[in-house]
Formats: sequence, C-alpha cells, structure tokens
Amino acid sequence: MTGNTIEELPGVGPATAEKLRDAGYSDLMAIAVESPKVLAELVEIGESTATKIIASAKQMADVGGFETGDIILERRKGINRLSSGSKAFDELMGGGLESQSIIEFFGEFGSGKTQICFQLAVNATRPVEEGGLNGDVFIIDTENTFRPERIVQMAVALDLDPEEVLKKIHVARAFNSHHQMLLVEKANELAHEMNVKLLIVDSLTAHFRAEYVGRGSLAERQQNLNKHMHDLLRFADLHNAVIAVTNQVSSKPDAFFGDPTRPIGGHIVGHAATYRLYLRKSKGGKRIARLIDSPNLPEAEAVITVSEEGVRD
Repeated sequence: MTGNTIEELPGVGPATAEKLRDAGYSDLMAIAVESPKVLAELVEIGESTATKIIASAKQMADVGGFETGDIILERRKGINRLSSGSKAFDELMGGGLESQSIIEFFGEFGSGKTQICFQLAVNATRPVEEGGLNGDVFIIDTENTFRPERIVQMAVALDLDPEEVLKKIHVARAFNSHHQMLLVEKANELAHEMNVKLLIVDSLTAHFRAEYVGRGSLAERQQNLNKHMHDLLRFADLHNAVIAVTNQVSSKPDAFFGDPTRPIGGHIVGHAATYRLYLRKSKGGKRIARLIDSPNLPEAEAVITVSEEGVRD
C-alpha cells in the first residue's frame, strides 16, 4: 500500500478524516503511534474501529522499521535553531535552541525563567537569518505572568515594530492542569493554519503541584504530567517547533524529591525534556545558566544578563 493520506485508510470516510485532522492527527505517523483508547475518545469512534485504523496506519507509514544513521542525520538537517539573544547561551546550547525538542528552564523565583521566555517569544518572530524562526508563538500562561509591556521593551531594543511582534504572539491563560493539557490540543488545531515555531508553557508544573497534593495523588499527577509532556513533544515534531517550559524547584526538602534544588516533576519531566537548564541569580543582574542534561552536549555553564532590554551576554 502506498497511500499517504488519511482518507486512504480502510474504514476512514471524509467525516472521520475531518475528525482526525481536527483532533491534530494530520498524518499517518501520528495515527500509527497513538493508542486505540485515546484515538477512540478523541475522534468519537469505537475502540475496535480505532484499533483497525491504527493497524492500517502502521502498515502504510511503515512504523517499526529501523532507519540507518545517515537518513536520520539527513532529517536532522531540517532542525531549526532559535537564538536566545546571548552568544554565550547560544554556544552552550550548540548554536541556539533546537526545534523538535523540549527545553526546560528550572530555578528559584526570580532566576529569570519567564524573562528568558519573553525574549525567546520576541526572537522567534524574527527572520531566520537574524537567529529567529520567522513564525508565530503560542504561550500557555499558568500563573498570569505574561506582560505585553515587556514584549514591547524587548522588541524596541531590537528595532522591531512592537505591534507586529505582539500580533504574532498568542497567549492563553490556563486555569487548571486539565485546561493546560487541553490548550496543547487546541494549539495543535490552530497550528495547521499558522506557522507556529515556538510553544511556551510558563509554568509547566504549577497547577499539577497545587492540585495533586500528598503521596496518595502522586501516581495520578505523574501520569497526567507524562501525557502532557508527550503531547508537547508531539507538537514539536509535527510542527518542527521549539518547546520552552519553565519549572520550579522545591523550596524545601519535600516528600517527593528531597533536594531543594531539584526541579518539580521528578523523572517524568526529566526524561521527557530534551534539554534541562538550571538558572540561578548572580551579582549585578547576571544569571548563570547551567546545562544539566542534553542528548549530545557537555554539562557546562553560561553567564547572561537580564535587563530591561532583554537577554544579552
């Protein structure tokens, strides 16, 4: 079978195809790697029908086949890099923040996590040759920290038209963890009509931490957090986008993680994030960014400044 469109799947008529696309399944691979239960719920079909559709998608998309390293290398050439505004930070990240990956910034209150995200949002709207991604930005704001005034300051500092920049940044306020997860699905739908190249979640864990309290709810919390992280990673892959998430550290040794500088979310967040960066305050408005975890880069540090103009060396 050599079909490449959803309509060519056995048992998928125009109505089901439309439902699949609305739910964010724009290609065969997305369907092939989904679980029947999730697909059945999202597309409102029976689980046995979903199982058949997934089985056909697997055949047509050739899932489970191994690829040689050179083919993967070729595909990785399509990865884009987003500049942070600081040369030292970009070098730490191997030339900027990589698309098709999740970059997690964690640190104490006031360590500059949100400010860095504002700067990334501004930079992502810039042309590729200026270190941008020439695209739109989605921000899922969980703690009501988005300030358009800061975007204006940073845009003006780069000689950009602040109004044009603000028009490319789309913000949704998440009121609880369930809403936060739904917004990723919504973002997926909207991204088919827009050139979304950066998705920010600030903060990733605040709602989860507030809603699931105590050891009894830990398993459920981690399960939902795991799904959320995988939805974000899928968004990154489907749209060749950068995902930037902020995370808090436990301010006191707590029952879950012990260490006061440990990010919230434990191994679930740790394994799903492609790059993990620990931010801490230094003298005179400086911040130290330490790359803690990466698939291909050494553990190292960069010093950046966060001023009214934004992120700089």
